[in-house]
Amino acid sequence: MPFILSAQPTIHRVPKEAAPVTYVDPYIGTAAHGHVFLGASVPFGAVQVGPSNINKGWDWCSGYNYSDDVVKGFAQNHLNGTGIPDLGDILIMPYTGDVRTEPGTQQNPTSGYASHYDHRGEVARPAYYSVWLKDYAVGVELTATERVAFHRYHFPKDGNRFHIIIDLLQGNFDAGWQHPQVKGYMQKLNDSTLIGWRNSSQWAKDRRIYFAIRTNFPLSDFALINGDNPIKAGSLEADTVKGLISFASNPGTVMLKVGVSNVSGEKALANINAEIPAWDFNDIVRQGNEKWRKALDKITIEAADTNQRKVFYTALYHTMIAPALYNDHDSSYRGVDGKVIEHARYNNYTIFSLWDTYRTLNPLMTLIHPERVNDIINTMLAIYVQQGKLPIWHLQGRETDCMVGYSAVPIIADAYLQGFRGFDANVALQAMKASSTRDDYGMKYLKQEGYIPADKERESVSKALEYAIDDWCIARMAAKMGRTEDAQYYTKRGELFTRYFDTTTKFMRPVLASGHFREPFNPFQSIHEWGDYTEGNAWQYTWLVPQDVEKLIRMMGGDKAFVTKLDSLFVVSESMGSQASPDISGLIGMYAMGNEPNHHIAYLYDFAGYPWKTAEKIKAIADSFYTARNDGLCGNDDAGQMSAWYVMSALGFYPVNPANGIFVFGTPLVRKAVLQVGEGKRFTMQTVNFGKKNIYIQKATLNGARYLKSYIDFKEIKAGSTLVLYMGDQPNFQFGAAPGDRPMSSPGTAMRGQ
Repeated sequence: MPFILSAQPTIHRVPKEAAPVTYVDPYIGTAAHGHVFLGASVPFGAVQVGPSNINKGWDWCSGYNYSDDVVKGFAQNHLNGTGIPDLGDILIMPYTGDVRTEPGTQQNPTSGYASHYDHRGEVARPAYYSVWLKDYAVGVELTATERVAFHRYHFPKDGNRFHIIIDLLQGNFDAGWQHPQVKGYMQKLNDSTLIGWRNSSQWAKDRRIYFAIRTNFPLSDFALINGDNPIKAGSLEADTVKGLISFASNPGTVMLKVGVSNVSGEKALANINAEIPAWDFNDIVRQGNEKWRKALDKITIEAADTNQRKVFYTALYHTMIAPALYNDHDSSYRGVDGKVIEHARYNNYTIFSLWDTYRTLNPLMTLIHPERVNDIINTMLAIYVQQGKLPIWHLQGRETDCMVGYSAVPIIADAYLQGFRGFDANVALQAMKASSTRDDYGMKYLKQEGYIPADKERESVSKALEYAIDDWCIARMAAKMGRTEDAQYYTKRGELFTRYFDTTTKFMRPVLASGHFREPFNPFQSIHEWGDYTEGNAWQYTWLVPQDVEKLIRMMGGDKAFVTKLDSLFVVSESMGSQASPDISGLIGMYAMGNEPNHHIAYLYDFAGYPWKTAEKIKAIADSFYTARNDGLCGNDDAGQMSAWYVMSALGFYPVNPANGIFVFGTPLVRKAVLQVGEGKRFTMQTVNFGKKNIYIQKATLNGARYLKSYIDFKEIKAGSTLVLYMGDQPNFQFGAAPGDRPMSSPGTAMRGQ
């Protein structure tokens, strides 16, 4: 861990905890394209308080990049791993010297209130962050509860003119391409309390967050500032609202509690009173650490070495930052329609990066966070009622419509099909049908023509393939509910992916309004946002049929032809063109680990009877792209999806079809894993003859009985079974090869895991 500079005043150190929380390294993924959040939070909390750099480009989407050495302040919320910046609300910065109301520049931070810092002066743990501000000799400590950030600042003994600025104009945005509209309000409520709000329009349009700030010192010298101009008033509403706290003498150590709400400043203040009534900073750190300990204890592993423990538990930690709570301590929240729902019967959530997380993170949640699943589904259904469709990429009460598909559908269907009943299934099916029968994003053509013409809709292939997955899920849920007509209709729609498959080239190709494939065709070419594929190309999207891998195999010409083509994916290499998205990263041949539509592909070998090939690929991917370094992720973590892939893969299995309850075998990356799966039950994955080269499953037992299948289903995991995998350094070509032992995804066979 980083150490604290000797010149720094004594700062509270989080007490050392037993594994697994001890192994979490929040710096993993903070460099390069990982875009992960660094700071203090609790599992799924509304607050992610941490440092915000002066934005230098795309790799600062979370507000922080390890390559930087300038901090402009400490914001109360941050996104984790996204490819677009937002949040960074209510920036607070302590500093000394002359009054400065602008952050300054990256080249000259001390022209404003920003400061240099050094990684040797940082400490980062899940519930605690501290940093030494070199230019001011100020120590900053941060911790959090679910809805309140707790700041503790240590001002230097020598010097004069001590300040804390609260800048509502600042947020996490890339000035190179975003021009956010910001408006704020701040009011001095009494000698120790401020309340207000920040309204912004950038990625999420017209987003408003309310706040309250309570101090442990009197606000005797407090000024409201409009731009650079102090005003003589008790409140201010303007485009550039700032509050400046100054001290006539050295304040020593000062503390601030910052509560947030999406209802009102008064609710934010009530959150402070409920969650941090006292001024014991160390106790809040202890409580946060305990919350993370309990959350991370849901999976305990035996690993090969310390680095692997760091990679695994940091990945597991990253899966618990989003979705984030989006209600007050009393369960009230403001809906998409602007109406306040008082004392909701469920916890409301936000930050739904669904195009990413439906693939792995949400199936993982059904296993280890069953207590949250119904609340998340109820949140989605409330969003449907309020905006007329299920969430696509929802961010703090606002629909961004980012990415393709209606990817809430697989999450809801998976929950229902795996036995969750804490939501209204009829409303859920109604919401699914409403989201899938709109006329936007190519759906009009899909309903009328049975496909989406590439000359009428951009990203047509990716949209159609995602819609087919979603429609298959609707069909399965409708069938389970006895809604035969709906099941038949959506089963047919779930098969429309076949219209894009070219039997000559064996690729999924764009189809024009004329009915012909687009020519010329280059399976390597990718055009970001304006091409035929979303952040990918034909090599990568041809495999996006997790709902019916058997049919894809048949279209390819059978098992051997399928495997030959799949082998080629991992070796072919050619330029994707100058317009390709930077999200297409982590390449092995044309396989792109850094982008979510690829995440299931290596597991497809099992469906053709070659699980040993899956084992080889999973081991190579994990070793190449998941490390204990600050650049240890090969792409955006995407609200925890990249990390969830590693967590699931490390356990030895993966949900190729995100809604059929079947987890396909790969190779276990850890010696043993024990999952707390709810109702006091524990599922155990145990290996025999585990080793670096012993990546191939030789045989398996389930609860002591011989087990021949190359998958395990949801009900067996939730029952608290024990799976033993016997490993070796050479493939057992017979294991999982027989057709009856392979995973199945097509209708009629996929539901046997229920």
